[in-house]
Order: sequence, then structure tokens, then C-alpha cells
Amino acid sequence: MHHSAAHTGSHSRIQHASVSTRSTHRGTRVASSRHHAHVIQCVAYAKTASDVMLRGNARDWWHNAAGVYDRGQAPEAGSVLNFRGTRRMPLGHVAVVRNVIDNRTITIDQSHWAQAGVSRNVAVIDVSPNNDWSAVRVALNSGSGNYGSIYPTYGFIYPRHEGSGPSLRQTVMTAWDKKATATQLAQAPATATPAAAEQEAAAETAAAPQNDGAVSFGSEE
Repeated sequence: MHHSAAHTGSHSRIQHASVSTRSTHRGTRVASSRHHAHVIQCVAYAKTASDVMLRGNARDWWHNAAGVYDRGQAPEAGSVLNFRGTRRMPLGHVAVVRNVIDNRTITIDQSHWAQAGVSRNVAVIDVSPNNDWSAVRVALNSGSGNYGSIYPTYGFIYPRHEGSGPSLRQTVMTAWDKKATATQLAQAPATATPAAAEQEAAAETAAAPQNDGAVSFGSEE
């Protein structure tokens, strides 16, 4: 007897339940069940949650997007934030930009960060010295307002063909950013260069592990 896959409240985990039977010494057949959970990989989720369709592991998306999609250093709703591979996160990571809050803060939707399922509306802050989003911190799941380690990124992959120019939304957001006040909704930590970000990530590998996304696996499976 086999039960079809059942979904939990969110689509982050797909539960597969199978039921098997066995005979006891008294001849009574006893049913036992096993549950297996599968977490959606960040690459698979990004493909379904955005209009960016690329092959390869997350760390390969930036280079694979060349000649196909526009890329840049400015966040835009609907774009894909592409994390570089590090020692703690060798396959990289991709996340879909949900909203641009200000020139240093965005929210993202993602999957398989810190071995979790789909997480939505997660705050990310830019801590790069040049405000080019080459180094970021992701909010922790605790809801405490704290942020995790610094991670280097390539930038943003936009869901439009290369050379097609900015969308109307991006033009509006650029104009808005120019008028934005210095007040930010999230207090950004001290800035850091991408090289420093990789060094920090490598250093923390030898230290006690933290549940801040270091074990994300950006494979395309």
C-alpha cells in the first residue's frame, strides 16, 4: 500500500510517506510507515520563483548568464541575487529578490538556506564599501534582528535579455534611491570587501558552526 506525497503548510518540504506490512510470529500483519522529507534546492526554487532560467550549480549562474540575461550590481525586484562559492558554501547560492527597501536593504525569497526549506521575505543587507552588493549579510531565522556571516556575491541577474535595457520598474527604483534618505530600516554592520568576506567565511569554518546559511547547497538537482 502506498500513500501519495503530501505537502506541508509551505512548499518547502515534500513529504513522502510509504507504508509497509510485516507478519508477526502470531500471524498478525502489522503496518509501519516511513516518512522522507526532501528540501527543494535553491536553484530549483529560483527557477520556479523567477523568470531566470539557467543551468548549472548556483556558483555557475553568473557566468552562464553572460550573453543571455542582463547582470548588474543594483537590486531589482524579480532579479536573482547570486552568491559566490566559498569554503563553507562551495556550490554557491541563489535567491530571488522580493522587494527593494532602500539602497542597502532588500528582502528575498529562497530555499535550502541553513538546511531549511523555503523562507520568504528574508532581509539582506549590503555591507560592501562601495554599495555594489558584492558582500552581504542575511537575516537569521530567529527573528531577533541579527544577521549572519558576510558572504561574497557576484551581483544580480535580471529577468530580461542582455542589452534590452532597464525595465520601467528598475528606472523608477533608481530614481527613488536617489531621493532616499540616509535612514535605513536595518542597521548595516561595518563594511567589508569581498576578499575579507571570503576570509571571514573561511575562518568561521574552523570555528564552531553557526546556523546562518553556511550549509546551503546550490546544486541544480
